[in-house]
Amino acid sequence: MTSWRPTPALVRSCLLALGGMTGGVVLGQEVLVVLAAPFAVLAAMGLAARPRTAPLVSAQLDHVRLHEGQATTSRLEVADLDGVEHIARVALPAPHVATRPAYGAAGSLVDEELPTIVFSPRRWGRRAVGAERVALTSAWAGWVWGPLDLPERGFNVLPQTAPYDSRAEVPQPDGLVGRHRSRRLGSGTEFEGIRPFATGDRLKRITWPVSLRTGELHVITTRAEQDAGVWLVLDGLGDMGVSGGIDGAASTLDLTVRAASALAEHHVRTGDRVGMLVVSADGTRVPLGSGARHLQRLQGTLARVRTEARGVAPDRLDLGAGAGSVVYVLSPMFFTPLVTATATLQRGGGSVVVIDTIGDAMTTRDGDRLELASLASRMQKVERDDRLQRLAELGTPVVPWRGPGTLDTVLQQLARRGRAPKVRA
Repeated sequence: MTSWRPTPALVRSCLLALGGMTGGVVLGQEVLVVLAAPFAVLAAMGLAARPRTAPLVSAQLDHVRLHEGQATTSRLEVADLDGVEHIARVALPAPHVATRPAYGAAGSLVDEELPTIVFSPRRWGRRAVGAERVALTSAWAGWVWGPLDLPERGFNVLPQTAPYDSRAEVPQPDGLVGRHRSRRLGSGTEFEGIRPFATGDRLKRITWPVSLRTGELHVITTRAEQDAGVWLVLDGLGDMGVSGGIDGAASTLDLTVRAASALAEHHVRTGDRVGMLVVSADGTRVPLGSGARHLQRLQGTLARVRTEARGVAPDRLDLGAGAGSVVYVLSPMFFTPLVTATATLQRGGGSVVVIDTIGDAMTTRDGDRLELASLASRMQKVERDDRLQRLAELGTPVVPWRGPGTLDTVLQQLARRGRAPKVRA
């Protein structure tokens, strides 16, 4: 049990005062008494300032859900500060977490304010702040309480909301109401054309300038606006490269998670229904949904993606996606079963887009090209390029992730492909 204990400074003051006074009296040396007098005063003040109560110390974080690069402050809560003059705290370092002050050490006088430590996570995931030790000191540095070990405190770190926007529409929206232009004519705001008036047309659709010029009634036709079902398929089977957080290099899993977060936020804010499937050992599936709460659920799922346990890619991606859904497969495509499952999904008639999240993980470095590691990396790159080539031959677009505008051209091409007439045998 933690209690108030005399500090080494108080012990030294008491010993020097006692020794000086005793030596001066026994030896008859007044100079020893004079030299020991200041230590006697310090010892007396320190002994008199002993606190009588035991404080209760705890620490709380201002926020428990953060994005990469954001910060939260850890604040101390002390129940009883009677007799306490100074507080010091030290937090052990945690992976991918920056602290301020540096090295996680802070201290201050009680009259000013309690010391705080700022934690800034530099990578997504579950982060646990290291064990912390807190010590309290009384006036005249006579008594110390602690150090007390505080338990770890964890918080969720969501992927960085990378700036992403797309002006392209979803190729085949299949929902009821949304902002994407439908292939069907209906009540909307997107202009389609002008045609002669027919029985059943609404009078408010009549265009009077054209009707007066031609002598016959004409109406304006528009396209209905629908939402779309968007599926995000994440490759969580492995992670290649070294992650340096948002301040350093990005691994393949970093690019995959951050790209999925950007796409999910974009489509949810657009009004689309977004679902997610994480392909990993403990694969997670989030059904289609929309709204701010659903976006938080998607980001929370991304923050829990792990690759410690090596999983096996499925031979088939059973999403239950409709014909008008769009499926984004975010993967560096290192595993052949995942490529096969993607090809099967493409043959089912859906709009499938493969987003390559390899990044700079396979960038060649200067060195001996005949080294075993270099040869293995080059062989892996050849196999990966062959998989991507086979997907492209099946009509599946493969685009590297570049942030804003990555999918504009691809979605426009898929939209034109969907509007093209189909010939049935």
